[in-house]
Amino acid sequence: MKLGCMGRILAVSRSEFQSVPLSGPQSSPGSPWLVPVSPRTPPEMFSFSCGTLTLSLTLALFALVCCPGSGEKAFKVHVRPKKLMVKPKGSLEVNCSTTCNQPEMGGLETPLNKTVLAEQTQWKHYLISDISQDTVFHCYFICSGEQVSSSFNVSVYQPPTQVILTLQPTWVTVGKSFTIECRVPAVEPLDSLTLFLFRGNETLHSQTFGKGAPALQEATATFNSTAHREDRHRNFSCLAVLDLLSRGGDIFHKHSEPQMLIIYEPVPDSQMIIIISVVSALLFLFVTSVLLCFIFSQHWRQRRTGTYRVRAAWRRLPQAFWA
Repeated sequence: MKLGCMGRILAVSRSEFQSVPLSGPQSSPGSPWLVPVSPRTPPEMFSFSCGTLTLSLTLALFALVCCPGSGEKAFKVHVRPKKLMVKPKGSLEVNCSTTCNQPEMGGLETPLNKTVLAEQTQWKHYLISDISQDTVFHCYFICSGEQVSSSFNVSVYQPPTQVILTLQPTWVTVGKSFTIECRVPAVEPLDSLTLFLFRGNETLHSQTFGKGAPALQEATATFNSTAHREDRHRNFSCLAVLDLLSRGGDIFHKHSEPQMLIIYEPVPDSQMIIIISVVSALLFLFVTSVLLCFIFSQHWRQRRTGTYRVRAAWRRLPQAFWA
């Protein structure tokens, strides 16, 4: 430390003295005097003290020359806010400040368009425009020839605006498998996105995406499930959650439109045999009743007219054919 340099030099100059209490009326308990080890007369003591004082001042001046800036204090650079989020092609305001009272120079390093909105000696307020991707910015100040900088990240985000749910197939037999697919187009950052697939209030599947996924692309989650008899009364849906709290943003939610399955439940073989037997019996009874009605109607006609209408029609058939 620079102040330590000064302290060591002064310590050397004071090493020639030691605290020796003097006896006599001039001394009092608890008030030691600094006197030379070897006894001297008062004029000699005064001469020695002046020489020592001169030496101490010389050493102090030498310390200031050899240790430049020993009176300077370290300064800091601050950025507000620390975590920033912005939509694609958006803009934001940034404040760069320093604890140095009289900085020689300061500013904001960025390849993007920036505008100074306001400034004072210890701070500058900027507007950064047309941010299209994640970027690192640097605020810096120079004080007494020393430069200190502070970096901050700006993240670009696009919340989910559309969530599309698809069931394949939409008509399925009980016990057979089907696929649930959820798609969210144009969303970023993908590493902050989570997709949830629901059957009613039950969570079937959740999927997150790694940092290596390209930005601003379609996110897709798929899940294979088995159809149950109860599924005909349940809605299937998808929820997209973009959590930006760790980046200084908010949480965005978007639901899909609910979808329903058409469930077909096949009838067991034993029940099918029973159904066929019942239908056959009913059909037999129907045919039998029609025949009985026909026979009774012909018998009643024969009693009334003396002939069967069917027999008379049968006898006229050959004559009509030859004619």
